[in-house]
Amino acid sequence: MRVVIASRIFSPEPAAAAFRLEALATALAARGHEVEVLTSRPPAAQPIADPPGVRVRRAPVLRDAGGAVRGYLQYLSFDVPLVLRLLLVRRPDAVVVEPPPTTGAVVRAVCALRRIPYVYYAADILADAARSAGSPSSVVAVVRLLERGSWRGAARVLSVSPTVTARLRELGVAADRIAEVGNGIDTSVFTDAGEAVERDEPYALYAGTASEVHGAGVFVEAIARVTGMRLVFLGAGVERAALRQRAESIAPGRVEFHDTVGAAEVARWLRGARVAVASVKPEGGYGFAFPTKLYAAAASGTPLLYAGEGPGRAFASAAPLAEAVAHDPAAVAEALIRLRNTAPTAAERAELARWARGEVSIDAAAGRAAAAVEACGTMNSIPDSKRSEHP
Repeated sequence: MRVVIASRIFSPEPAAAAFRLEALATALAARGHEVEVLTSRPPAAQPIADPPGVRVRRAPVLRDAGGAVRGYLQYLSFDVPLVLRLLLVRRPDAVVVEPPPTTGAVVRAVCALRRIPYVYYAADILADAARSAGSPSSVVAVVRLLERGSWRGAARVLSVSPTVTARLRELGVAADRIAEVGNGIDTSVFTDAGEAVERDEPYALYAGTASEVHGAGVFVEAIARVTGMRLVFLGAGVERAALRQRAESIAPGRVEFHDTVGAAEVARWLRGARVAVASVKPEGGYGFAFPTKLYAAAASGTPLLYAGEGPGRAFASAAPLAEAVAHDPAAVAEALIRLRNTAPTAAERAELARWARGEVSIDAAAGRAAAAVEACGTMNSIPDSKRSEHP
């Protein structure tokens, strides 16, 4: 088969989508397929090492102040040129597309014109995220329309979890169109063995995007109540400026903000952390979301603290060296104090990493996703957009 992957971000960017799609591309290439990726050019500071056997074509794109391809203009800077890129690329047997749904709409239109089946990787439901972030109802409605259109035209919709599958069903995607492939992390990069960041006092690490749906401010509020411990944010996100301002007000000198770095550097920070923290706001209708930063922390042997409800809480309840608390500053502060006072042993960290290798390795999820793509590539035409779907 010949497979094209269309995504605004790809390796080496340290994002869940980049990890997920790199693993899929690698799995497809390992199965003997020809894989081409149409993506954006990463920030200049990030070294590029493409997966073996995968051809990656990168184009310039607009990025926000934090270096992310996030926002209407940023999406359009990738999606508009993608039309021509997809029209000119040598005909594939299947196309894989990642959110946002604007990219899905472009892929749907071009694939319909060229009569090529495509697979939509539903790692997120953007309309729900927009509603949870407080976007205007008109914006949510447009995103929902584009998203449903992307699902409706797809030969298969890949889901990353049972909660996402359930939400897709609620929104009208038929069960026989969904392939639940799961999710994970690269356990060859995120491991307990290797160099670790060393600090004079223990630190809690928030590694990844801090957007409106995460409610990461709960950790800033909590660290103001905890002495002898720092809070480190590693990465970007629309809430970063507000978090920095709040930290300067209530915990001056106690909270650090570092720019987005590569996966290997994230792993180094994780190995040095006393605890990795993650959250999802319980209100806003986005409780089904799972912060994949939990996977990276577990694979690195780093104790976990999750604030909120949903699948993240269930994961933290099952993993060794992990706990879940309410999305409340007092509850988080109490947990941070316990963790500050009790450093895990090397053996305990190694056991957590060993558990993660068996539970959250991305290779298994990539294999299931590759199988779903292979099945779609055998189709001779695009699916009837009305088959087994609600209007």
